[in-house]
Amino acid sequence: MFTLSQTSRAWFIDRARQAREERLVQKERERAAVVIQAHVRSFLCRSRLQRDIRREIDDFFKADDPGSTKRSALCIFKIARKLLFVFRIKEDNERFEKLCRSILSSMDAENEPKVWYVSLACSKDLTLLWIKQIKSILWYCCDFLKQLKPEILQDSRLITLYLTMLVTFTDTSTWKILRGKGESLRPAMNHICANIMGHLNQHGFYSVLQVLLTRGLARPRPCLSKGTLTAAFSLALRPVIAAQFSDNLIRPFLIHIMSVPALVTHLSTVTPERLTVLESHDMLRKFIMFLRDEDRCRDVCESLEGCHTLCLMSNLLHLGSLSPKVLEEETDGFVSLLTQMLCYCQKYVSQKKSNLTHWHPVLGWFSQSVDYGLNESMHLITKQLQFLWGVPLIRIFFCDILSKKLLESQEPAHAQPASPQNVLPVKSLLKRAFQKSASVRNILRPVGGKRVDSAEVQKVCNICVLYQTSLTTLTQIRLQILTGLTYLDDLLPKLWAFICELGPHGGLKLFLECLNNDTEESKQLLVDCCGTEFFPRIWRDQNTVSNAKGETLELFQSVHGWLMVLYERDCRRRFAPEDHWLRKDLKPSVLFQELDRDRKRAQLILQYIPHVIPHKNRVLLFRTMVTKEKEKLGLVETSSASPHVTHITIRRSRMLEDGYEQLRQLSQHAMKGVIRVKFVNDLGVDEAGIDQDGVFKEFLEEIIKRVFDPALNLFKTTSGDERLYPSPTSYIHENYLQLFEFVGKMLGKAVYEGIVVDVPFASFFLSQLLGHHHSVFYSSVDELPSLDSEFYKNLTSIKRYDGDIADLGLTLSYDEDVMGQLVCHELIPGGKTIPVTNENKISYIHLMAHFRMHTQIKNQTAALISGFRSIIKPEWIRMFSAPELQRLISGDNAEIDLEDLKKHTVYYGGFHGSHRVIIWLWDILASDFTPDERAMFLKFVTSCSRPPLLGFAYLKPPFSIRCVEVSDDQDTGDTLGSVLRGFFTIRKREPGGRLPTSSTCFNLLKLPNYSKKSVLREKLRYAISMNTGFELS
Repeated sequence: MFTLSQTSRAWFIDRARQAREERLVQKERERAAVVIQAHVRSFLCRSRLQRDIRREIDDFFKADDPGSTKRSALCIFKIARKLLFVFRIKEDNERFEKLCRSILSSMDAENEPKVWYVSLACSKDLTLLWIKQIKSILWYCCDFLKQLKPEILQDSRLITLYLTMLVTFTDTSTWKILRGKGESLRPAMNHICANIMGHLNQHGFYSVLQVLLTRGLARPRPCLSKGTLTAAFSLALRPVIAAQFSDNLIRPFLIHIMSVPALVTHLSTVTPERLTVLESHDMLRKFIMFLRDEDRCRDVCESLEGCHTLCLMSNLLHLGSLSPKVLEEETDGFVSLLTQMLCYCQKYVSQKKSNLTHWHPVLGWFSQSVDYGLNESMHLITKQLQFLWGVPLIRIFFCDILSKKLLESQEPAHAQPASPQNVLPVKSLLKRAFQKSASVRNILRPVGGKRVDSAEVQKVCNICVLYQTSLTTLTQIRLQILTGLTYLDDLLPKLWAFICELGPHGGLKLFLECLNNDTEESKQLLVDCCGTEFFPRIWRDQNTVSNAKGETLELFQSVHGWLMVLYERDCRRRFAPEDHWLRKDLKPSVLFQELDRDRKRAQLILQYIPHVIPHKNRVLLFRTMVTKEKEKLGLVETSSASPHVTHITIRRSRMLEDGYEQLRQLSQHAMKGVIRVKFVNDLGVDEAGIDQDGVFKEFLEEIIKRVFDPALNLFKTTSGDERLYPSPTSYIHENYLQLFEFVGKMLGKAVYEGIVVDVPFASFFLSQLLGHHHSVFYSSVDELPSLDSEFYKNLTSIKRYDGDIADLGLTLSYDEDVMGQLVCHELIPGGKTIPVTNENKISYIHLMAHFRMHTQIKNQTAALISGFRSIIKPEWIRMFSAPELQRLISGDNAEIDLEDLKKHTVYYGGFHGSHRVIIWLWDILASDFTPDERAMFLKFVTSCSRPPLLGFAYLKPPFSIRCVEVSDDQDTGDTLGSVLRGFFTIRKREPGGRLPTSSTCFNLLKLPNYSKKSVLREKLRYAISMNTGFELS
């Protein structure tokens, strides 16, 4: 009973709780319904009110047609309040436009004070409300300006309207209410305008103008009209002038206005009156005074980042070029601020591409974000930057140095003119040049006497730091900077004269004392490098170079670089006398002994100036290095061991394919070792014969002949001299990079074994094979004629073009017809949108040359070099120039030395040196054949028309002549009978109908035992001209 009563009570309590909760939920629902209904009614009411207000506004503007009487300012004020009350920028843009036009129309009324909208500012009751209203209206104008696009016609009209509103109500000069008796109101009205301008500035007025100006000007052709640009710039300048050039307003003006790309260029072109205003207020001087402070300059640069800092600097440079008097007075400050800006940009300039860098047309790879919208105006920015190294600014910066005159010194009376017989042409030319220039004679003497800490010296040093910083920051226009700095003929001589005046003993000695390393060592290195003692310094005191560090090492590397530039220029197009580069006091035998002993100085000679050693000695040294490596690797036959031999089987019908498949898998050691070849003919039968290097030579020659055939499209020929280089379209081959690596190995194997192959390479490709293109002194333009001389002429004609290059319609891209399809290659990122102008045409020429010779074939060249260097070590061929490497590959291009060939000829089949036919042969080659025919004869028997570099003693296998009696298909080799018959000139039958044949793989000439010299001459000439005889004996 107790349990039942307790259960009923719990049930009752739970029932009551549920009922209470249901009542609370119901009340909440009723309250929520009331709130929702209130919101809905409020929304509907507001919407109804807004519709009514908008309808009233529309009716107001419809009634306000041009023919009706002017509405009073109070009416406009009231309708404006209503519009601002319901204003939404997307819905009410047209109404807002009409309101602005009504306000401006009221301001144009003549002698109607009640119509002037600004008259409400004089009303005691409405002044504050009017100020608040005009602030709102003007800021809405700014909001519209941020969204409008000036290149659209309709938007450009609205931009003009809203700028007119801003111009009208931020300055009292056009207010008619202030004329006559109203002049007394001007101070109060000016105060109101200042208040309005302050309100706009606080909300970001300069940012709005920056967006507008950038959109209108950062394009190939500006789309802002003269009136629009004038209005925008006037608005930007008003707060600065009103605040009496306060630092608080100069800062945003610099950040937002003066950083607009090429702003000063557009102002000078479209509205030069604005620049006159800047000049009248001495704005450039105020900018310099503000930015010369290091903290303020850093603050401005960090606010802008690199791209826009460059725009600000270019505008300041242009402004400076228009105000030379200010620059003359403020040179130190101007140089200081330019250096600080360049140093800020330099922190983010990178030497190579990475995931964190972006491409900039002037700065190169840049680790800050890049505004690619500026690319279209980059040619104008570059043109402004050119003022930095233009003649006017250089004359202003270096005025103290350029104003000095160099005193001419008399030549010593005892100096005797050198006789023409004793002076080489180049030295004579240099001597005449030195005699002609009095200034050069004078500056060679260290004078000394000028204090290093003097103001003049510090000024010149700061200017030099500026230009040095510009060279390391503006990486893509470095050549333009150097060209501009060397334009004035007297700048460098007078600057050198200035250096010679520094310190107590002259600038050079002072410079040496400033180096970090040992003074005496540095002095010796500088004097030796700059003079003619480059070789003796290495040879006599190798520690000077090997232990050099810091500035000393950099100095040595620079002078060595200049020396190699001259040498490589002489290799391309000779200007120095024969053997000019050789050192007569260097004996090759001594050098080789030093190398055998691992002497440092001999290694340094080979590393830095190998060209002082005669070419033949270097080739001999190369062969010695190869032989030593073969011995070290166990690749030479000895009495105790035989080298490992790799056997390959090659089908003649698929020689390239079989060779590629079987050799590409071989290790580096096996490729350098002995390779024996067995040929299989078209019937699948092994060809007779044992390979004792001759068959492999034939295989190697045939492989190289096929891969370098332009018809295969692995390689192309240059226009004109038809020299080979990798084909840019070789990528159509499957595994083309592996093919190029294989070609590199085959070429390296030929050079390694001393087998000359007739493969003429283009000079620029040989330079890449040697690694010259990695040098900082390398210029693609110098090598371009070796690729396409006609293209080089056309490209360089751009440099000499007198008109505006932009008229040619070129961009920083290269259009190429690839198998019937036009492909556009960008020379730099975004290049197809960047026009070629007079400012960037030099960069365009270098970029185009680099693309044609490097970028297009970069992968193919890298693969071939990789294969070549797997056989030939880079340091082995580094001692050769490009023409010398060609001779190493293809043999000497000198006349064939018949005496040397005769001396190293082996005879078989009864022939000997005194045999009648042999005597006839040598006489015919010497007397009857032309040099071209002798070259054809050499190619007939060895497959190469050029003799070996070191003479025929190094021809492998040696040249041999064999007497034959029967045709090649019946020839079974030498027998005792055939040898005796050949020796005693006994013939089985007259061989007059047979031609001489050859086996190029053995360098073997098969010569019938002719009875007459005339028959031999006729048959031999016919055989070599028909190119017969390339067969296996």
